[in-house]
Amino acid sequence: MNDLLRKSALELADMLAAGRITSVELTTACLDRIEAVDPQVRAFLHVDREGALATAADVDARRAAGEDLHRLAGVPIALKDNLVTRGVPTTCASRILGDWRPPYDATVTRKIKEAGLPIVGKTNMDEFAMGSSTEHSAFGATRNPWDLERIPGGSGGGSAAAVAAYMVPLALGSDTGGSIRQPGFVTGTVGAKPTYGAVSRYGLIAMASSLDQIGPVTRTVADAAALTELVGGFDPADSTSLDEPVPALTEAVRSVAGQGSVKGLKIGVVKELSGNGYEKDVINAFNATVEQLRGTGAEVVEVSCPNLEYALAAYYLIMPAEVSSNLARFDGMRYGIRVEPAEGPVTAERVMAATRGAGFGDEVKRRIILGTHVLSAGYYDAYYGSAQKVRTLVQRDFAAAWDEADVLVSPTAPVTAYRFGEKDDPLTMYKLDVTTIPANLAGVPGMSLPSGLVDGLPVGFQILAPQRADDRLYRVGAVLEAALEDRWGAPLLSRAPALPEAPGQSVVSEEEN
Repeated sequence: MNDLLRKSALELADMLAAGRITSVELTTACLDRIEAVDPQVRAFLHVDREGALATAADVDARRAAGEDLHRLAGVPIALKDNLVTRGVPTTCASRILGDWRPPYDATVTRKIKEAGLPIVGKTNMDEFAMGSSTEHSAFGATRNPWDLERIPGGSGGGSAAAVAAYMVPLALGSDTGGSIRQPGFVTGTVGAKPTYGAVSRYGLIAMASSLDQIGPVTRTVADAAALTELVGGFDPADSTSLDEPVPALTEAVRSVAGQGSVKGLKIGVVKELSGNGYEKDVINAFNATVEQLRGTGAEVVEVSCPNLEYALAAYYLIMPAEVSSNLARFDGMRYGIRVEPAEGPVTAERVMAATRGAGFGDEVKRRIILGTHVLSAGYYDAYYGSAQKVRTLVQRDFAAAWDEADVLVSPTAPVTAYRFGEKDDPLTMYKLDVTTIPANLAGVPGMSLPSGLVDGLPVGFQILAPQRADDRLYRVGAVLEAALEDRWGAPLLSRAPALPEAPGQSVVSEEEN
């Protein structure tokens, strides 16, 4: 493997700025790595070699001409396949979208293009972001680079696997109930969910609009800060966008660099995010990380959020209700595939039914049916209305917790990466999101960073902060990351086994898509 690929995005950015490498050289190295290992990992649904190299060449020319460029200009990036990208297949890993090529860019995509980051491709995901394992993609599962027989998490397993396998230094994902943070946990990467509204959702193909949030997938806390600053900020095209400046996240990381201390900071351990259902070794690793933070000067307190007990149930009522509404637009009439009934009259209603039956996978159908039931007359107040009341109680629990602690911490997930097919019961899979869902219900920012190994598999440490206080995540995360790497002697990903390299077709072909 090219040694360049092991460097962080910001290290690569500095090398590009100094003229030590060119973006074409770096982008080519990423594309060659994808070609070599993605047949085994299957992180990508589409690779845009031509487009990425064209952007890289343009950045190199502009830099040579003395143009003032964004710090990350020339650093390759991958996008989750629910982020609309003009002229590039965007499928949400669903057959119902077929080979849909959007006529416009998502706001985050536009910002990335304007900053000059070569977009190497679109990453695999659970269909329409519905899953915790990337097993529910219509185009096949992505595999965990630490163990190819295990899941990479979900729904953004493709982005996490691409970063963990050194195919790309940066990626974007979306987090509805933990779809950035939980894959980070099982792949040994850094994943962050910003405050709801801090990053525009315009052009994100919605799963559950009140829960979805775009965020970074990286290998370091500093890289996550830089990428979030790039894509964040107010967007008039998004009615939920926060009209306020982008937090100074990179400065937050820089402010604690070399200090190794968060003295005076109160770390709240959430009582309800442990216990039954959590692997003993995961809890042990979490406790060891808490002690590591205590060693950096933090004051550790236990915090109770009693209504988190009901968060999982509330989420799985609110989310499918919004899913049933958002996915009604996929009807075989305007874009994507169109399936006509095999017999009988070809009416609009029958075409819609045939298209949705053929185009949606089992998990998507399951959630649409559940959501439609939840919103139906006679059940709305009992289910959806009650779930929204629980959501309010969760938000109040968090509001009270910030009076006791500056940040809250927990394991990012209750169990390590499991083997494919081990957890085929939907309810078992849903329970894996128990630690990450509360942040989405409350709209607060959260981060997962690697905190150790359990039986040779990575585990992650989750940090939560109040709304609009994303900088706290990065201060704590940067100090903890440095302390852990000092203890390990190297980043955790350096312990991942080498992937077999086999040249060949690395992506699902456009015909299959």
